[in-house]
Amino acid sequence: MATTRKRSAKLARRSAKRVALVHLAHARSGDKGDTANIGLIALKPEYYPLLQREVTVARVARHFRGLIKGKVVRYELANLNALNFLLHEALGKGGTLSLKTDAQGKVLSTALLRMEIPVPRGFRVG
Repeated sequence: MATTRKRSAKLARRSAKRVALVHLAHARSGDKGDTANIGLIALKPEYYPLLQREVTVARVARHFRGLIKGKVVRYELANLNALNFLLHEALGKGGTLSLKTDAQGKVLSTALLRMEIPVPRGFRVG
């Protein structure tokens, strides 16, 4: 039965269109030491289940590959229709110690909004 669900999910993704997160959510980011924090908030409550399903730890880690060295952790905030991601070892030791141009990770929210996810063809965006 689990195999059937996995096959159905794969078929659904193949027939899906790809949409950038900027059309489904807004985001904010910041820092705490060497960890970047990105909040991803659904623009409409009906978008939240799609974000829950498609914006996974693995996808976010892959999207930021080469920029972060540590693990990605995801927290769900269903009452806010939001996801919160912690990107560990993302800021070159952070704040005053980092040689990165964005030592506080402020542009990481914009970078996440450029990530594309599969959206079912009949799903209305906008």
